Amino acid sequence: MNPLENLIIRPLKKGDLETLVEIDEKVLGEKRRDYWERKLESLNDKSSQVSMVAEIGGKVVGFILGEVSGWEFGVPENVGWIDIIGVDPAYQMEGVATRLAKGLINDLRAVGVKTIYTLVNWNDWDLLQFFHAMGFTRGDLINLELKV
Repeated sequence: MNPLENLIIRPLKKGDLETLVEIDEKVLGEKRRDYWERKLESLNDKSSQVSMVAEIGGKVVGFILGEVSGWEFGVPENVGWIDIIGVDPAYQMEGVATRLAKGLINDLRAVGVKTIYTLVNWNDWDLLQFFHAMGFTRGDLINLELKV
C-alpha cells in the first residue's frame, strides 16, 4: 500500500510546534525551537499567512509556510511567497513536498495570487530541481547581500 494514499494536507496549527521543531532538526541538524516559536506566533499576526502540514496516520511528516504580500521590493501587489518547506527525511522523495506545494499554490491562486516567489540557495541543487519540477523558473529579481 502506498503511504501517500492516507496523506492529508491541512492548515498549520500552533499545536504542530513540536513536530515542526523535530522535522527541522532532522533536516538541518540543529534545534531551532525559538525560531519556530516566533514563526508560529506570527501566524496570529498575519492574516496573509498561508501555511499547511502533511499528515499520515495522524503524524505530521511535512510542512510548508507561505504568505500573500505585495509592493515590497517593487513587486506588484498580491503575490505569494513560499517561505520554508520541510519533509521528515523518512518521507522524502515520496511526493509529500509536491503535495504540500500544490496545496499552497492552489490556496494562493484562490486568493488572487498570480505570481509566487521563493528564494533558494544557488548551491542547493535538490531544492532547485524540486522547484523547477513544480514549474518555477528563474525570476527577474536578484538577491543582493552585504556581509557586515
